[in-house]
Amino acid sequence: MSFQMAYHTDAGIKKKTNQDALLLKTAQTPNGRVGLFIVCDGMGGLTQGELASATVIRGMSDWFDTELPKILLSDNNQLETEIIQQLAYRVKALNRKILDYGEAANLKLGTTITALLIVQTNYFLLHIGDSRAYRIHKNLFPLTKDQTVVARELERGNITEEQAKVDPRRNVLLQCVGATPELELAISQGEVKDGDLFMLCTDGFYHEISEEEMFASLQPDTFSNETQMKETVVGLVELVKNRKETDNITVLLTKVTPG
Repeated sequence: MSFQMAYHTDAGIKKKTNQDALLLKTAQTPNGRVGLFIVCDGMGGLTQGELASATVIRGMSDWFDTELPKILLSDNNQLETEIIQQLAYRVKALNRKILDYGEAANLKLGTTITALLIVQTNYFLLHIGDSRAYRIHKNLFPLTKDQTVVARELERGNITEEQAKVDPRRNVLLQCVGATPELELAISQGEVKDGDLFMLCTDGFYHEISEEEMFASLQPDTFSNETQMKETVVGLVELVKNRKETDNITVLLTKVTPG
């Protein structure tokens, strides 16, 4: 398989800095092409959120270059289990690194992470925070659950969907990378099919656009090249900005194609 990729990231209409970060990385292996796709939404005063998100991106990029090849080349009957364990190990190590830095500098900082790894015909998804991943083919399917106070209250039936959209706690995270010593990682996996389109995005994107609007604009069959994908992503980000979204906005698309 191969990948068509596009992304767009924007500081938005209010903030001077963009604390979001992203990664698109692919490589050829003896067992076919693999890809790692990540979005992070950093949080913290001044440039600290930017530091946290960039630290995670660098750490995961290094993992892809140095550790994943060892896993894929090893004679291991438990390849899927090993990938999940090593993904989790790296993110927990980055959590400790950011936490130690924050404690030493007397700062509070952190970042979300939504990471999609595609190996052969499988995907692995690691998620902490409220950035999101969607799978789009015949429909638009959310692959993540927001780890926020509002999402928890909504799931418990304490508030309605309409209340959730305007709740002042909308951006209050239950956990993020770099904030606490312990992390509860949400990790899932599934099968990848040719023509699948995966979208990763930070929360600055999805608050001011409906899933129906996303699906209408992101039909995988309409994308024959990366230029079309890029133009669509830029248009959607501009739409969100025109609706007065004040946060940083990041969207990443990858379409799985034969070859």
